[in-house]
Amino acid sequence: MEQGNITQIIIDTINTILGNLFSSIDNNLYYLLDDITFINSEILNDKNFENIFGTSTTNGILLIANSLLLGIILYFAIKHFLSHFTYSQIENPHSFLIKLVICGICMNCSYFLLTQFLDIMSNISLAIRGLGESLFNKNICFSELILDINTNVSINNSSIDIFSLDGLIKGIISFSLLNLVFSYSFRYVLIKVFVLIAPFAILSNSLLSTSWFFKSWFRNLFSLLFIQIVVSLILLILFSIDYSSSNLLSKFIYIGGLYALIKSNSFVREFLGGISTDISQNINSFSKFIK
Repeated sequence: MEQGNITQIIIDTINTILGNLFSSIDNNLYYLLDDITFINSEILNDKNFENIFGTSTTNGILLIANSLLLGIILYFAIKHFLSHFTYSQIENPHSFLIKLVICGICMNCSYFLLTQFLDIMSNISLAIRGLGESLFNKNICFSELILDINTNVSINNSSIDIFSLDGLIKGIISFSLLNLVFSYSFRYVLIKVFVLIAPFAILSNSLLSTSWFFKSWFRNLFSLLFIQIVVSLILLILFSIDYSSSNLLSKFIYIGGLYALIKSNSFVREFLGGISTDISQNINSFSKFIK
């Protein structure tokens, strides 16, 4: 009998600890997810970031990029001069100068161009979420999603039993949320990195031999931003489904929806290409690298 009481005490303790953990995740991380997933030009409104990028052509990354522009002109001039002796084929000087002027203007206006591009992608995701709000009278966001999960799936945080099916489902949902936070935080940082190297990427398009860098940069940045459009569509689907608290299927649909959110980057990469933000995949790749 005493052994049974000890076992029950251990079970109750585990349920209490995990219940507090899941409650803390629900109360804090879903609001954080909305901020790091749905990105617009406000992520660039950082004084330190602006100083690094460059507020004019005489400071920051823009100063280095403009210095590199002069280096490209010198490189092409030398290459063009040597081609008369080596009879090697080079790009037409007139087309090169036209491309260089266009790339130079775009490079020095890249901060403005990128803010517009970020806002365009953000407005598309806002339009999708706005459609859901008008149809379902709910905010299409992560903070609203957890309310639906706890209400419709009927998982009670205050008396959770981790050794029951509901408790197991709640655990999967909470740890999936943590995965989302890590993955989308990584994506948030990567977007700022790709914005920072934008002047070099734009300038690389002035030469045929380096234009691949611009294409790769644009594809990666576009795929990272396109993720929030995919996420908006997944959330729209999740909120459109009529759930029943007594229906076990609805609980697994929520898990499927969270899994789709986790794998949204993989879907975009397979469709458009780009860089991986999957934390588990990157950890495995790093582990193989250090071995």
